[in-house]
Amino acid sequence: MEERFLLDANTFITPFKNYYPFDLTPGFWTQLALKLQRDSVYILDVVKNEVMKGEDELSEWFELIDNVKIVDRRNTIIINKYKEVLEFLQESPLYSERALRNWSNISVADPWLIAAASALGYTLVTFETSAGIISINSPSGKPKIPDIAKAFNVNCVNLFYFMRKMNIAWLG
Repeated sequence: MEERFLLDANTFITPFKNYYPFDLTPGFWTQLALKLQRDSVYILDVVKNEVMKGEDELSEWFELIDNVKIVDRRNTIIINKYKEVLEFLQESPLYSERALRNWSNISVADPWLIAAASALGYTLVTFETSAGIISINSPSGKPKIPDIAKAFNVNCVNLFYFMRKMNIAWLG
């Protein structure tokens, strides 16, 4: 079975701001737009909202792409998994009440991404990295996607892994 990908907002925002400006690397954005139309690439509705709120060249580019596969977080199996993610944060001695408060905000995409990827069997594409070693002596208030995703058997990869799998070459 072909690997299916769910993209975090930072897989768009970070390249836009730091690596691949539209005027210098239009080929990257052209190829990415084509890959977003494939049946193996998905965007969560809350991620689309995050990208679109920028009201910039990135949001204009995203708006012009046809047939993007948008996953609705209101799907019952995603909602149930979302509750499990929040319960994990609440029950884990590695995370503080602040972590739960932050991720309980319905507009925060991170727990929704993990829930959707877990429920639907997707690989999560994000630039976020693990917090490393977390101690019960000093619970973290800032959960990181890869750390929580691991508890839900969700594979997390970065944009460069995704680019290689999708054959996106830098064309300038």
